[in-house]
Amino acid sequence: MRKPNIAILGATGVVGREITKIIDELGIEFNEIKFLSSAKSAGKKLEFQGKTYTVEEAKPESFDGVNIVLASAGASTSKIFAPEIVKRGGVLVDNSSAFRMEKDVPLVIAYVNDEDLRKHKGIIANPNCSTSQLMLVLKPLIDKNPMKRLIVSTYQAVSGAGLAAINELTDNTKATLANEEFENKCFKKPISFNVIPQIDVFLDNGYTKEEMKVVNETKKILHLPQDLPISCTAARVPVYNGHSEAVDIEFENPITPDEVREILGNSFGVKVIDNPDNFEYPTTRDASGVDPVFVGRIRKNLAFNNGISLWCVADNLRIGAALNTVRICKKLIEMDLY
Repeated sequence: MRKPNIAILGATGVVGREITKIIDELGIEFNEIKFLSSAKSAGKKLEFQGKTYTVEEAKPESFDGVNIVLASAGASTSKIFAPEIVKRGGVLVDNSSAFRMEKDVPLVIAYVNDEDLRKHKGIIANPNCSTSQLMLVLKPLIDKNPMKRLIVSTYQAVSGAGLAAINELTDNTKATLANEEFENKCFKKPISFNVIPQIDVFLDNGYTKEEMKVVNETKKILHLPQDLPISCTAARVPVYNGHSEAVDIEFENPITPDEVREILGNSFGVKVIDNPDNFEYPTTRDASGVDPVFVGRIRKNLAFNNGISLWCVADNLRIGAALNTVRICKKLIEMDLY
């Protein structure tokens, strides 16, 4: 198996640091690795696998000889460098929203739609964090029983909005407890002791961009009909890490909670914690820092025919971003697609 030359673009950011850690955890074998960032962060030192690396400023020539680029530097940066990476024969695995809905760009969750990787033309998109954890839950279920309808409510941690948002939760909480004035900058409302029913901008249909990402990305990844009814409400909650989702699914055929538990209990990347009598159900504290998507509160939905309701949580920086990015890298190497 060939060993690629890898570059991490956005290496000093929250997700970039997590990507670096997971490359080591998953034992990704590479020939060379380099760490790229904006001019502001260039020159910083990073310790990785016993060596010290100097972060370089990302420039077009930075990608000479690079086979796989793992990027988490924002959509505008990805749009600038994507043509340069492809021109030089590299494959970009992009964690931003820049290319997710482009027709010729595969939108991939590793172990869900791996075969779509074969269609890449130099760019592969990593889905939105709230979509990512949902796919590992939905795919094994709809492989057994087609889906007629889906309603998702997300409760998303501040880490999904970056380091500044993490700091704002801390500072806002301290100010609230001290009864001091605080000017929120990352969020439209104070985040401390609050739930904000807005993530990203509002669109003409009344949904936010984040909510429509879940709708559109789910259909693309799972190859669902465009007219299949999917609705999402996305809220930001005062949690540092870990997204939670309340999921209501209507299936074509009858299905029981026990059948769902059995299917998910034998599915890749999913761990079922579902014993309400003993107050056993997953929370974000269970998910933080580990790989599985945790599922619980599996029950019959009282509003749908053949409906199931469930609760799922995951570390959004891992499965929602860094972990899936590195898993895609691993698949590219295994499938010799770079």
